[in-house]
Amino acid sequence: MIEKKFIKYIVVGLLVFLLVNKEAYANAIAISTSLEKIELTATISDEIWQKATPIDLTMHKPIFGKEPSEKSDVRLLYTQDYLWVFARLYYKNPDNIVANSKKRDEESKSSDAFGIILDTYNDNESALAFFTSPTGQRIDYAMANDGNYSVGTTGTVNYNWNTFWDVKSKVEGNCWYVTMRIPFSSLRFQSIGDKTEMGLIVNRTISYCNEINTYPAIDPQYGIYAAIKPSQATTVSLENVEPSKPLLISPYALTGLTQIHELNETGTKYDLNKTSNLTGGLDVKYNINSNLTLDLTVNTDFAQAEADDELVNITRYSLYLADKRQFFQERSSIFQFSLGGSQQLFYSRRIGLANGQPVTIYGGGRLTGRIGKWDVGILNMQTEAFESTPSENFGVYRLRRQVLNPNSYVGAMATTRLGVDGSKGMAYGVDAVIKLFGDDYLEARVAQNTDADGTAMLANNDLSFATVKWERRRDAGFAYNLNYTYSGTQFSPSVGFVSKLGVEGTYLKTQYGWIFGENSPLYNFKLLVTGTYNEFVTTKELESAYWYPGFSLMTKSGWSLSSYLFNKFEGFDFDFYLSQDAYVPAGNYQFLSSFNVLSSPISKPVSCGLIATAGGYYDGGQLSLSISPVFNLSSSLQLTTSYSLNKLTFNTREQEFVSHLAKFKALVMLNTKLSISSFVQYNSVSHAISGNFRFRYNPAEGKDLYIVYNESRPDKTYDFHQVEPISFFNRMLMVKYVHTFKI
Repeated sequence: MIEKKFIKYIVVGLLVFLLVNKEAYANAIAISTSLEKIELTATISDEIWQKATPIDLTMHKPIFGKEPSEKSDVRLLYTQDYLWVFARLYYKNPDNIVANSKKRDEESKSSDAFGIILDTYNDNESALAFFTSPTGQRIDYAMANDGNYSVGTTGTVNYNWNTFWDVKSKVEGNCWYVTMRIPFSSLRFQSIGDKTEMGLIVNRTISYCNEINTYPAIDPQYGIYAAIKPSQATTVSLENVEPSKPLLISPYALTGLTQIHELNETGTKYDLNKTSNLTGGLDVKYNINSNLTLDLTVNTDFAQAEADDELVNITRYSLYLADKRQFFQERSSIFQFSLGGSQQLFYSRRIGLANGQPVTIYGGGRLTGRIGKWDVGILNMQTEAFESTPSENFGVYRLRRQVLNPNSYVGAMATTRLGVDGSKGMAYGVDAVIKLFGDDYLEARVAQNTDADGTAMLANNDLSFATVKWERRRDAGFAYNLNYTYSGTQFSPSVGFVSKLGVEGTYLKTQYGWIFGENSPLYNFKLLVTGTYNEFVTTKELESAYWYPGFSLMTKSGWSLSSYLFNKFEGFDFDFYLSQDAYVPAGNYQFLSSFNVLSSPISKPVSCGLIATAGGYYDGGQLSLSISPVFNLSSSLQLTTSYSLNKLTFNTREQEFVSHLAKFKALVMLNTKLSISSFVQYNSVSHAISGNFRFRYNPAEGKDLYIVYNESRPDKTYDFHQVEPISFFNRMLMVKYVHTFKI
């Protein structure tokens, strides 16, 4: 039973928890302040420059602690309304300056970059990042979960988050200059008296030598996001910061034409339905105070959101798709309640989407920030009826606070989904992340949803979920992850994402890692052994199990290689269909397979990743290949391509499943304000070709013009079942303009 197993872990965890001494907060450094007006230009006057607080950088990688290869002169200053960041970034040879993008929020790692990370609440868990490159592009994103990342997790770095700020950069001689102006009104923070403390990391990437420099000095042992990890930030002290409280009103106007081919009721012909629309809506943002923000939305529209990537699913479980819609990005980390891997108690794609189709959102609101010592998140939205789904109200309510030490918190969440037809569902849970000692953390979460009638039954294990994890978070030396999870047969939160029902099991990973010194061509090397065992809670029979040894390495020049050998065990009592012509019969299976990943240096103008899986697949064999070259041809043109092949063969049953997935993206960036992108995908499983064209003109934050064209059409092999073929499934042309007024 869940109670006995889970209570054992809780008792052990609490005993250790009570033995931990409270950690002291890091000493704060004071940034210089100025009452003078400062102009936003790439180069700053010597008078202002001398007043600013100098920051010295240390090499983070490839050789931790070494003197940086290139000189950096970085200074910080603040006025009552703005945080100012100035940088003079030198090169011995200016030909080594690399700038391959102008696009807002470009995730490419092939350009030189400079920026800061601000842990605005100084909570060692979440942060906001502001970066730029020699072309002056704006890159901002939100960090969550203290930058801890493992395969399958979500929301660690969120590039879909945007806010209001400005940057100027300029290349001149053997240097590029940066000036950032970040309004305090765009940040959320808490002041005690006239004093405000935030976490700060300064970060510079030098592409040609695959180097990252930081302030403060950050040991790379903490993983791939170590250089931007909020808990490694130094604390900076600000005084008498009183940001303005603007009211931002953002109306939009949208017009467009949609054409959809739909099969008629008799199934004999496709009818073409044409619709045109002219509509509008409104978003409102108000900073109630420096640490509490209210967002309101009316007739919310996400037509300009980037298209989802096509996927081919050869597993028995649902696939997770990230939400790219802007409204759900503000302080999204507070709404995270992890159920393990990509599973979440709240999954924002449940709102306004049904079977991949958009559902009209009448409107809603969100309140986020901090009240006293509590992080608070409240979200409520109302949707229109869609096909068989009634008009629904969605609610999400989140509380969380820091306890015991700066790296620990406890929290609670509740979600509701109420239909006008009387349908209702609710989920609720409590969670805790406790830093025990060193790099060891204890995590515990318990959740439950109501039954089909909306009734809470606390003693019902079928409606419940529980997990406890003990983890050492580091890449150097010995590390481990021990996890137990229970998921009831009816645990399926109506506003969440759960891929496995009625399963309980344990997971163990042990690894040992090395980070090498200056004389080695290797940057790091890890050996690991991982195993898991899961069983159905009703029958206690095998659901899945595997164990695998493996290794990963990275060179100082940026090459990386990972290889794992899986020994898998699978059991299920239903036929698992891959297509109409191929399936896996119910039963128990054991098979071996290898998984391998090779990547060239992503800092180069041309880079490529290769993924290969080969070996057994249930009672058959598998060969899966994926190749994804990226061409950064200039700061104005980027091409991204990928091709994936899955070939599954079942010789004893003379069955075969083959899938091809091809993608091509072209991005043209005329300047930092205007971009044109095209995204074409072909999926042989759905026998469909889809295309997305997106024009964006963004002269300033809050002012956007979008022209979007989407089309989906069948390929030559599509089976119309004796119905007259059609040339396309659907087309959509949309023009949208958003203009923000600041009051």
